[in-house]
Amino acid sequence: MQREKLIIFDTTLRDGEQCPGASLNIKEKLEIARQLALLKVDVIEAGFPVASPGDFESVKQIATEIRGVTIAGLSRALEKDIESTAKALEKAEKTADPCFSFDLQGTS
Repeated sequence: MQREKLIIFDTTLRDGEQCPGASLNIKEKLEIARQLALLKVDVIEAGFPVASPGDFESVKQIATEIRGVTIAGLSRALEKDIESTAKALEKAEKTADPCFSFDLQGTS
């Protein structure tokens, strides 16, 4: 019998900043990403690159430095979002840009 693998997809670096008063600089985000990699999470959602130059740069830095884990960036089903995320993740060892079919409904 084949065992299923549990995938840990951590959103701390993006969703964690949605709390009132929560704001992380690039240095803090890199440190959290390093710790998540040490914990061996499977995927780190590093941010929403199209949201701001700061978000883009933090995702780019994390993608450049962090190894051994998949780095994801959030994108809406918009060409500019996808292009921004792809550019930010260029130097990542492993990438993910999750897209679900319900995100694409009515976007033609």
